[in-house]
Amino acid sequence: MWGLVLPAVALWLRPPLPLWLYVLALVLAYEVVALPVTWYRTFVLERRYELSAEPFSAWLRDHVKATAIALGLALFVAQGLYVLIEWRPADWWLWAAVSMTAATIVLARLAPIALLPLFYTFTPLDRPDLVARLVALSKRAGVPVLGVFEWGLGAKTRRANAALVGAGSTRRILLSDTLLASYTEDEIEVILAHELGHHVHHDIPKGLLLEFVVLLLSFGAAAAALDALSPALGLAGAHDVAGLPVVIVAVGAVSLILTPFLHAVSRLNERRADRFALNLTAQHEPFISAMRRLGAQNLSEENPSRLAVWLFHTHPPINARIRAAQQR
Repeated sequence: MWGLVLPAVALWLRPPLPLWLYVLALVLAYEVVALPVTWYRTFVLERRYELSAEPFSAWLRDHVKATAIALGLALFVAQGLYVLIEWRPADWWLWAAVSMTAATIVLARLAPIALLPLFYTFTPLDRPDLVARLVALSKRAGVPVLGVFEWGLGAKTRRANAALVGAGSTRRILLSDTLLASYTEDEIEVILAHELGHHVHHDIPKGLLLEFVVLLLSFGAAAAALDALSPALGLAGAHDVAGLPVVIVAVGAVSLILTPFLHAVSRLNERRADRFALNLTAQHEPFISAMRRLGAQNLSEENPSRLAVWLFHTHPPINARIRAAQQR
């Protein structure tokens, strides 16, 4: 909500600032108003429900790093946006969508080696039999990986997780220490098979294509809003830095409207990845037990309302995933 309210206030005030200072002011203002809620949601509640034993100093350090990265990205995006507006005033919105999608592809490749190590420790998994089993599984699925790594998640949370991150030469299997500590190898194998399913079905490039369409609609709406509102707001045109809040509000509003649709697409992908995992491994019982363990360990709501699923859930509810596995 604050992501839309603050730009609206900035638009009303329209301070005469250079672009970099304007972006800095918006990011810091958002940080000030959002910090109490973020602290309560990601620190207080996590400790209250024993999902985390992370000390406040560690939480604060990670939060500062994340804010610094967000600020750097915001400055880069804003500068690039206004370069495009000056260069292509008629169709800057199209080039902005193309550029943002290209940047996302680059970040997806760099994240495993440049961003994630800023927050977590990763070490090669020292369980040769499990490593061999998972590498063989990835080859059977046709998705080669660089290696298998233990993900030091336990210092921050007791949630369990597994991921297949990166692309091409940076693709690697990540297994959290919280997963390795209590899940069987059969359960770990079928969890990884689910992640492999996303790569086999090209969910990542399809997601990037969908993100491009969303960006196209979002920046298109921003361009239309600038054209319509600039005279009334006293802006010199789309290139006027004072119009940045119009872009932020328009992009945020379109993204917010499309969020339920994007979540529905994500849930379809997750169901398909579940089916792939069961077909690849034939591990129905380990899949069911893994879902039950993950639901209990991560405090997932087993049977949320349909409205909650439609609005907020990127994955099907745990019980729905279990029922689907039992019916196969």
